[in-house]
Amino acid sequence: MEIEKREEKRVADHEHGKRQKGGLVTMPFIFANEACEKLAVVGFNANMISYLTTQLHMPLTKAANTLTNFGGTASLTPLLGAFLADSFAGRFWTITISSIIYQIGMIILTLSAILPKLRPPPCKGEQTCQEADTGQLAILYVSLLLGAIGSGGIRPCVAAFGADQFDESDPKQTTKIWRYFNWYYFVMGGSILVAVTVLVYIQDNVGWGWGLGVPTIAMFLSVVAFIFGYPLYRHLDPAGSPFTRLVQVGVAAFRKRKVAMVSDPILLYTNEELDAAISLGGKLFHTCQMKFLDKAAIVTEEDNIKHGQPPNPWRLDTVHRVEELKSVIRMGPIWAAGILLITAYAQQNTFSLQQAKTMDRHLTTHFQIPAGSMSVFTMLSMLSTIVIYDRFLVRIARRFTGLDRGITFLHRMGIGFVISVLATLVAGFIEQKRKQAAIANGLLDKPQSIIPISVFWLVPQYSLHGIAEAFMSIGHLEFFYDQAPESMRSTATALFWTAISAGNYTSTLLVSLVHKYSAGPDGSNWLPDNNLNKGKLEYFYWLITALQVANLIYYICCAKMYTFKPIQVHNKEEDADDRVSNKV
Repeated sequence: MEIEKREEKRVADHEHGKRQKGGLVTMPFIFANEACEKLAVVGFNANMISYLTTQLHMPLTKAANTLTNFGGTASLTPLLGAFLADSFAGRFWTITISSIIYQIGMIILTLSAILPKLRPPPCKGEQTCQEADTGQLAILYVSLLLGAIGSGGIRPCVAAFGADQFDESDPKQTTKIWRYFNWYYFVMGGSILVAVTVLVYIQDNVGWGWGLGVPTIAMFLSVVAFIFGYPLYRHLDPAGSPFTRLVQVGVAAFRKRKVAMVSDPILLYTNEELDAAISLGGKLFHTCQMKFLDKAAIVTEEDNIKHGQPPNPWRLDTVHRVEELKSVIRMGPIWAAGILLITAYAQQNTFSLQQAKTMDRHLTTHFQIPAGSMSVFTMLSMLSTIVIYDRFLVRIARRFTGLDRGITFLHRMGIGFVISVLATLVAGFIEQKRKQAAIANGLLDKPQSIIPISVFWLVPQYSLHGIAEAFMSIGHLEFFYDQAPESMRSTATALFWTAISAGNYTSTLLVSLVHKYSAGPDGSNWLPDNNLNKGKLEYFYWLITALQVANLIYYICCAKMYTFKPIQVHNKEEDADDRVSNKV
């Protein structure tokens, strides 16, 4: 017996070391996939407004809405990808198949930029440019749709799959998870930095064929690298459809709406064996909020419970499953608060880029910064903030809060909201400065002329957006992963992307409404299609600022009332030791 016990302990120690090593060894493969996906999507997205207006000859507002619609769709499909990963395929295969779909979309997009028949002829002189026809636009939209579907499988799963490589039952590894999210975002930001500098320069100065071909090749290499790392990964089996379980709880609670509430929550239904498959080491305790949902866990005679047989989940659910639904509902208001920040952020690739195209972008006499590369200042400020936060701010905050992560993710998000308000406020004043320079130099009616004002006036608004993202977006992502039920972490990460989707669609709606209702009888408009100098872009920025202030107040109220997920984490090693002891 003693020999057997030592052997089982040795195997347990070996598995523990494997798990501990796996979290670090697998990171290059996971980060490579995310970096190349971002290189591909941002390499086009950062300069897409230029491609649509100069290559396909779209009007500005139509191009801006196409861009935000694509961003919205690409951020909405993660719900589908998360559902497939959590329910059937698992995260590894969802990422792999989605990457291949994304690859096909990138190949089609690259071919459309190379083959002349797939885009309208270049403009000649002062003549009206011919806009892309229906067939040419169809090819563009098919490639974008495939890219959006591919992103839907990659985005919700990569972050969660990387965090899965750290075993939460091991105290030495749990503290690494919050750092993982910092460096996950850092790697993502680094790839975006390359995209908005190197790739945008290639697109503007070499050609769109090479500008899209390079990220297409990079995406192919990332798929190969990710698959190559398969033997090293820590794989968690899918726990079944989380959406079905949530609906079952709702239906069961509705069916028992007239049943009297039990006097003590301890009388609510629990089933360790039934929950073991979905709790994944973390069991949720009962909370007193949303008591009407507790009725789904009240045992009645109609439930006809038989020993050894699971109950009908459409009539009776365990406390753990009820608390899963409560956790998702509690996250809703915090999720909604992130929408307007993305709406504000989306303007960098639309109207802020158009501002940059009208300004002096020369670094030297013979070299000027591509307008699409101005977001490099967003990335640099974001990456710098992440490093400073991880290396310095956390250590300082830890002395006051006693938390390993320095401050809670709710506080981190709040800081990001405040900085985002400043970003759009400053953007409005800078736009006033740009138009004053246009008026002073007699360029108000010359939209194609370069205004003699440095493009570096735009750096503050770009940089503030980057700092805001380092606080809010990482905090948002960490919030969803931490507070979601363990069986729904791909789905929870998808919620992060759906907030981005909603933010992009909100931007589309806001731009459309402002463009429609700010139009004057004399042809004036806050957001004109042809001459930004005659518009009132600063009013648009300040409108977003006002909306963000209201959103900040809303978020503070939600954060104060938020109840954290009540969970008991099972230590796998202790459970293994207990089983060995019982066997002996």
